[in-house]
Amino acid sequence: MNGNTVTLHQPNTAVGFRTSMPWSLCVLFLLALCAGDGKGADPSPRAFRVWATSCSHVPADIRRGRESLANAIRQSEGKVTGAPAFDWDIMIDAGDLSAHQTPPGDIDGRELLRQYRAMTKHRREQIYNVPGNHDAPYYDDIPGSWFQKWGDPLGESTLFSGVDAGRRPFPVEGTWERYRFLAGNILFLMLADRNDAPEPVGRGHSKDAKKGGYPAGAVTRETFNWWKQQVLANQDRIIVTMHHHALRDTTIASGFGEGNPQYHGSSGGPEGSSYLYYIIENEDPKDFRYTKDAHVFEDFLEKFHKEHGKGAIDLWVAGHTHVRGPDDNWGDKTISERRWGVGFLQVAALTRHHGGSHPLSRLLTFTDGSRNVATDVYLHDASFKQNPVGWYGPASAAFPLRHEFVAPAPINQLSPFPKTAMVFDEPYPTAKD
Repeated sequence: MNGNTVTLHQPNTAVGFRTSMPWSLCVLFLLALCAGDGKGADPSPRAFRVWATSCSHVPADIRRGRESLANAIRQSEGKVTGAPAFDWDIMIDAGDLSAHQTPPGDIDGRELLRQYRAMTKHRREQIYNVPGNHDAPYYDDIPGSWFQKWGDPLGESTLFSGVDAGRRPFPVEGTWERYRFLAGNILFLMLADRNDAPEPVGRGHSKDAKKGGYPAGAVTRETFNWWKQQVLANQDRIIVTMHHHALRDTTIASGFGEGNPQYHGSSGGPEGSSYLYYIIENEDPKDFRYTKDAHVFEDFLEKFHKEHGKGAIDLWVAGHTHVRGPDDNWGDKTISERRWGVGFLQVAALTRHHGGSHPLSRLLTFTDGSRNVATDVYLHDASFKQNPVGWYGPASAAFPLRHEFVAPAPINQLSPFPKTAMVFDEPYPTAKD
């Protein structure tokens, strides 16, 4: 759409071609060989790998016998025959862990944690979650209640979520709705979707028991102000923002009216169903006020870019819109775009059965001393145009960074879960039950 996304990787795209390394790492490896001093030392700079995922919709797939999350984890750790393994230091997940047209329940949380226990080489605390629209309760419940119990970025519900704040490789600061953490000189700003609001912004009241995903994205004015303050106060750092939704007119189908009916349903604000559409000005149900098509993030990024000649942040990572494959294009927008000096990435979806998609995720590789980040697409099944499971080279791209990356210390391996976390092994009801 914007014409300035930098694509560095041009791999062999013949069906059946496979490598155990993403193309970005192949390039780094070859450059390292050329730069070596021949004395046996490892000349390659250290990489920090961020696995960006979204929309596992665990209940939708497990009811049809597919473990959307556990299978992807096993593939990454080399436990699935024919699926190239890959290293990752942290996972950032953009939400929609659940899948229902009504709020999720504990049965969904137990299945989520059962699938997280597929990990053997990583720990639960290496996964940083934000909630999507399907993860929200009705507004008369505690805001974010299901996510706080099972996603739990602050580690306050260890018994259920398996997150112990003291075992985080990079400690979290903030609330379940908005939090931050530092990895090297990367500041991650993690924002929750607020679908637990009165209609049309959110799912409404439990007494009405409305059904629907209410797909248009929302945050509170307080969250936007917090994000803006963090961005302005940390211009000396690389900044990555994650929200379940893309911003307007960035990645695929994120324009006004582009999401419905091609990708999203009609509940809530269908015209803004594919992007962060609402700002909640006052979340008190007795005086509920909101602004639709608010574009406050977009206005800030545009103004900053005009005034400073550079992006205010480096990357905005989102899910929500289940692309029809890594080559999907809708509204002249793709899964990798650049606007206002910012890189925008679409990473959905891990599911195959919720809304229909070709399961994929993305690996972001930051290299010590580099001012570029490589992004590679991993196909988690072979449903897309007969391509095998593994790296899909044509969608590999690189984005410039505003600063050289300074890698954090290596993460020590610990047990996948703290001893105090509950173990859930009861099978989820299938579609036949």
